[in-house]
Amino acid sequence: MNFAQLPSVDVAEVPADALVLDVREDDEWAAGHAEGALHVPMSDFVARFGEVTEAVADGRRAYVMCRVGGRSAQVTQYLVQQGIDAVNVDGGMQVWEASGRKVVDNQGAPGTVI
Repeated sequence: MNFAQLPSVDVAEVPADALVLDVREDDEWAAGHAEGALHVPMSDFVARFGEVTEAVADGRRAYVMCRVGGRSAQVTQYLVQQGIDAVNVDGGMQVWEASGRKVVDNQGAPGTVI
């Protein structure tokens, strides 16, 4: 896949009220994720694509994240091809956590990125 034209942003550019789309797997999500993110694992993405289109129906941009950026780059490419305003978040959850952005577990307690 060619990511040359892939739109991407730094973690610092993700607005507080952004639609963050986390495409990591269930165990990664359970350990720690961005508060308020939409979780659609890459392995279930095609089957659950309707949840994503519903979330962006109002024209919102989707900020796509995984652990470091590889899976989210593939999903971002797919979304852009479908005409959805999506950007890959450079560095993913590792940079999100390292930059001090809030990470929570499934109970809303402080989480960790695995």
